[in-house]
Amino acid sequence: MEMSNFTLFDPRCRAEAPFAIDVIMQLDIFGIVLFSVLTLMATVSMLVFIEECIYIYKKVPPNKKSVIIWVTGAAPVIATMSCLGMWVPRATMFTDMTSATYFAVVVFKFLILMIEEVGGDNAFLRRSENKSFKISTGPCCCCCPCLPNVPITRRSLFILKLGSYQFALLKLVLTILSIVLWSNGNFSLAEVSSTGAAIWINSFIGVLTIIALWPVAIMFMHVREALRTLKMVPKYAMYQLVLILSQLQTAVINILAMNGTIACTPPYTSQARGYLMSQQLLIVEMFIITLVTRVLYRRQYDPIPDLDDAEETKTVLTSMKVVDIA
Repeated sequence: MEMSNFTLFDPRCRAEAPFAIDVIMQLDIFGIVLFSVLTLMATVSMLVFIEECIYIYKKVPPNKKSVIIWVTGAAPVIATMSCLGMWVPRATMFTDMTSATYFAVVVFKFLILMIEEVGGDNAFLRRSENKSFKISTGPCCCCCPCLPNVPITRRSLFILKLGSYQFALLKLVLTILSIVLWSNGNFSLAEVSSTGAAIWINSFIGVLTIIALWPVAIMFMHVREALRTLKMVPKYAMYQLVLILSQLQTAVINILAMNGTIACTPPYTSQARGYLMSQQLLIVEMFIITLVTRVLYRRQYDPIPDLDDAEETKTVLTSMKVVDIA
């Protein structure tokens, strides 16, 4: 209790985040080793991503190159931004915004990836003729099983794409707006009052995020069986894990820091220490996800067999069995 009172009234706990030189000067042996190992992890994550980009450029069909590079780059980019924020605490707002903006694009690209794995828009519509989307799924309508299925048409496919694309576009616009307001002194992540711009912008981003995740979940529920041989289920799991760790975990830690649950340890304020803990966790987590993602996406990208061809093959095999029995 005395320590809590000390940190509460310590003027250094009410100051801004420390400069990079202050972080370096206060590191002890354990801190040096910890920061060095985490920096190495972030560097290895980016090197693995660069190597994967070279592989994708040489081995992957042109229609899938960009989407796979965007999706596989989520974990390395977040790890790199977290490493930069760890060394330069005052840049945390910008590194977090960069990571969040990149992942907003990844949400849209993952939807496109699932469609391209089927063969593109035309192939998807041909395979899904006379079928429908099940829209009673998370994160919006998982508790509404009574919702009717939506027929799969070019229009409904466009609406799904638009639902995810709006997040990629508006997230970038809102990030630029936040930086402009911050430069004018009207935006602060620490200000959670109803009169502050941060609470309204972040709330709006939260709504956009939920709307953008819904089309991806709808598409995954529709194609997961057809793309099971392409490891789409574990790919989707990695995508969801990056989402939970980079968004939900970070939000929980930041809320605890702003409430004072995470103690101030000068030169770190409570909020800066919360950011530091989040960044260190993310570097380790994204490093592991980068290695797993490399295994999942490193394969031969052959088109999946057409449904008509598959049915014809099945008919021929059945006829051969009947002849053998006769």
